[in-house]
Amino acid sequence: MTDPFRLDGKRALVTGANTGIGQAIALGLARAGAHVLAAGRSSLDATMARLAAEGLEGEPFPLALDDPAAAAARLAAAEPLDILVNNAGIIRRADSVAFTEADWDDVIDVNLKAVFFLSQAFAKAAFARAAGGAIVNVASLLSFQGGIRVPSYTAAKHGVAGLTKILANEWAAQGINVNAVAPGYIATSNTEALRADPARSQAILERIPAGRWGEASDIAEAVVFLASPAAAYVHGIVLPVDGGWLAR
Repeated sequence: MTDPFRLDGKRALVTGANTGIGQAIALGLARAGAHVLAAGRSSLDATMARLAAEGLEGEPFPLALDDPAAAAARLAAAEPLDILVNNAGIIRRADSVAFTEADWDDVIDVNLKAVFFLSQAFAKAAFARAAGGAIVNVASLLSFQGGIRVPSYTAAKHGVAGLTKILANEWAAQGINVNAVAPGYIATSNTEALRADPARSQAILERIPAGRWGEASDIAEAVVFLASPAAAYVHGIVLPVDGGWLAR
């Protein structure tokens, strides 16, 4: 009997796969049997080294998302793809009253506009060869909450949740599963300052029913599930992987 959680023979592209959550997702998909294209703007050497150390299939795929149209066109070089994980993202912090148009546009382009146009390019290619596939977007707790001093990031992550639903509505019947994961507080370099602050770290941990910071692998395993045949009837969800943060 075929294991519905396996991805053998599948080709998966993961954006922002050079570090942190994206790197963990690339490793998780490869461990499940997929051939992974690790996409990113900066060096992918560390991810390639980790894949090679485990004897896993993968290759680097240089990709910049600050020009979403160019990134979507570049996706053609990765085809055929079975799985697309839109993980890459950036953040800018400032009071909303002082937030600049440049910081707004930079974040929206990478975190929202690129997600749509990469997904569109993926779907066009899949439809052209009469194939299905899976798209997994990386949303955020700020797809549900407002946050503070991150207006463009919050708007983009709310947008990712909405895109996940509309694309699922349009593409589910054509064999493409579109879903998202919403990471909680994960122990990566992005949260290093928070974890190093005893008061802030304690306040965060007190809010998390699981009583610990998440690991990047926690997100990766959820992505593997949503990309696998086991999730064939799962469409349009935004799955919090947050240790219970939103339930508190």
